[in-house]
Amino acid sequence: MSEKLVVVPELCSGCSICELVCAIKHFGANNPKKSAIRVHTTYPNPAVNKPVVCSQCEEPACAEACPTDALQRVDGLVTLDEDKCIFCYDCVEACTFEAMYVHRDYGLPIKCDMCGGDPQCVGKCPKQAIRLVAEAAVAGLDLRDNVLSGDQVAALERS
Repeated sequence: MSEKLVVVPELCSGCSICELVCAIKHFGANNPKKSAIRVHTTYPNPAVNKPVVCSQCEEPACAEACPTDALQRVDGLVTLDEDKCIFCYDCVEACTFEAMYVHRDYGLPIKCDMCGGDPQCVGKCPKQAIRLVAEAAVAGLDLRDNVLSGDQVAALERS
């Protein structure tokens, strides 16, 4: 995988369209709690909305925590082998970005699969707060939680 999901909290309105698009794509449900992306809002003034997405880590803590090797990094994407998963949720607890989720209606951990290479959240975000960028373009940046600042976005757009 040569692309990475990044978020720009400064642009996020907190509308949760990304959550709905993900849940509908993967579960056919208008239920943001079934989404592999979550918008976290922090207060007080000013309120900050930050979409939380899987980092597809080089050394994924979620995969290391899995006792059955159900999570593997393949071609830059951390994928879940549903047949190997034993529903222990050790991966959810181990994710340092809190980007894996559990829903009571669905036994497996919920994790971003990048929609097979065409992340729907990117195309549907009305504020362009979620972006798909070349990994090489952000390789030298200190990205925490896949967050880009407005200045970093402007620099990427100029290059």
